[in-house]
Amino acid sequence: DGPDAHRAGYDYMIQAMGGLMSITGQPDGAPGAEPMKVGVAVVDLFTGLYASNAILAALWHARATGEGQHVDIALFDVQAAMLANQATNWFVSGKAPTRMGNAHPNLAPYQPFACSDGMVIIAVGNDGQFRALCGALGLEVEERFATNALRVAEREALGPLIAAKTAGFTMQGLMQALEAAGVPCGPVNTIDQVFAEPQAIHRGLTVEQTRPDLADPVRTVASPIRLSKTPVRYDAPPPRLGQDTQDVLRDLKSGD
Repeated sequence: DGPDAHRAGYDYMIQAMGGLMSITGQPDGAPGAEPMKVGVAVVDLFTGLYASNAILAALWHARATGEGQHVDIALFDVQAAMLANQATNWFVSGKAPTRMGNAHPNLAPYQPFACSDGMVIIAVGNDGQFRALCGALGLEVEERFATNALRVAEREALGPLIAAKTAGFTMQGLMQALEAAGVPCGPVNTIDQVFAEPQAIHRGLTVEQTRPDLADPVRTVASPIRLSKTPVRYDAPPPRLGQDTQDVLRDLKSGD
């Protein structure tokens, strides 16, 4: 309902209308600066997740009272909820957040840094982790960077100091040094690298299924849900184009 009820419900539109694009992308004045959409239809995905939670809540109510109810989930509402800490920052300060590239509005350093063979994100969440970062990189813990509030205020000075150190590491070497020091970090992976990660292989994130009309298996992404009593099953591979059309039409006809 509402004044926009007649409008289309496209993820791209909602990312724009709901403020996500205003905080995604390089800051004004930087090369390539403009509002950016997220690389997947994130509002569509989040709306499905919120809907599943709402359905569970409604089922719980029905179980307790015997009453059913209407569940209403709107893309725009979900996008507003997704603004999370950025919306809170605006409510508290009255200042609308802006695009900051890969930096964090409330934490520093919390961004990617270049190594000799790629990029690694460093996510320092507290002062202890920052001291550990300095120790791993051989940086002095300067008084002007001693607290997170100071680091946020001095982020433009801090970033280049860290970047000068990380440039001398390989990605693997930097991550090993940081993880040994207890500093959260991770590689900036391409899609093919994601599924080659030892963690992805261990968790079985690639599903392979055979189809009689294809020589090679069909590969899809596994469900992230792990249930101890009723594990997810993959009973059939993705169908050929039009394979199920007649069955669907037959079901629709019988439903009438």
